[in-house]
Amino acid sequence: MKKYLYILLAAVLGLVSCSETDNTYNPYEDWQSRNAKWYEDTVQVARQAIAQAKAEHGEDWEEHCQWRMYKSLFRSTASVGPVTDSICIRILERGTDPSEKGSPAYNDSVHISYRGWLMPTYNYTGNGSEMGMVQDVFDTSYYGEYNPETSAPTLMSVRNLIEGFSTAIQYMVEGDDWMIFIPYTLAYGTEGSGKIPGYSTLQFRVHMVRWYESGTGIPGGWE
Repeated sequence: MKKYLYILLAAVLGLVSCSETDNTYNPYEDWQSRNAKWYEDTVQVARQAIAQAKAEHGEDWEEHCQWRMYKSLFRSTASVGPVTDSICIRILERGTDPSEKGSPAYNDSVHISYRGWLMPTYNYTGNGSEMGMVQDVFDTSYYGEYNPETSAPTLMSVRNLIEGFSTAIQYMVEGDDWMIFIPYTLAYGTEGSGKIPGYSTLQFRVHMVRWYESGTGIPGGWE
């Protein structure tokens, strides 16, 4: 895990302009290219880990590797497609799925706890006078450290989520704790949304608490 963090941090630092540390500093300079590079570096880490697990464990590689690459469920399977047609996953904790419910479908609803970040960037820190690496949270369903006893999950409809997030949810089972990396093509595109600039690669931590089949009377409709 530390090696993975060092690789990604080095990539970010290498692309950030260290110009004058004054009030004119723009943390979003070269945002498109830096976000693309950050996602490509994350994918490289994932692919290397997957390749090593397959070489060592063959068909059982998934039991020995925490990384996954999933092509968007909304993209054609007729061709491999670019890397930005896929999301990158790091499994932090595997759900037990004792009821063998499997994963939710597109029309189902889920109770999840989550936090979303933009890519790390060089910017003013919390006190507003010093510069350092920061990673802005653009949305979260809980505050502080995640605690399942106090962090009330949010109810969402899978079909109303962005493409990359919806794809990830449809591979999760109850109890899963995942870190999810989504390229801008499967997120908010070139325009962005709210606190999210265009071309942003998004990082989410998602705890799948429970999911409900469509038609069970559980309300969905998260817009």
